[in-house]
Amino acid sequence: MSESMPKVPFTGGCFCGAIRYECHAEPVMTFRCHCRDCQQLTGGGFLAGILIPIPAFRLTKGQLRYHFTPSLRGGRHKRGFCPDCGSRITGGEFEEHPSGLIGVTVGSLDDPSWFRARVDVFVSDAQPWDEMDAATAKFDYYPTKT
Repeated sequence: MSESMPKVPFTGGCFCGAIRYECHAEPVMTFRCHCRDCQQLTGGGFLAGILIPIPAFRLTKGQLRYHFTPSLRGGRHKRGFCPDCGSRITGGEFEEHPSGLIGVTVGSLDDPSWFRARVDVFVSDAQPWDEMDAATAKFDYYPTKT
């Protein structure tokens, strides 16, 4: 396990405790998404996230509610959140073009201290005040390689 990866399994949940989850694999990607959807959903300049294989993600408490938005890949982007407190937990699933991966918000992790973004995505939408690390790979939209 590299220095910037969590000890597996790792856990997380929503603000109010109604949603809890476990992840049983290291992330295949760590990223910051600067798209307008993520800006509006977080109230900030970006969303910090990780991608893990769907079978490695398991809800241990509660049920997510989903919100769907159009995706540049076509189809709809599926985002999961707590129906009680509204905390965003998941994203990155595409109904029409499944990747086998699920996005998990870093803010929902019990211990987010290990997170280091490997890529910045949707930098085409980044705000001028959003100062990005020059050493992190940048993609105007979706990454071509991780």
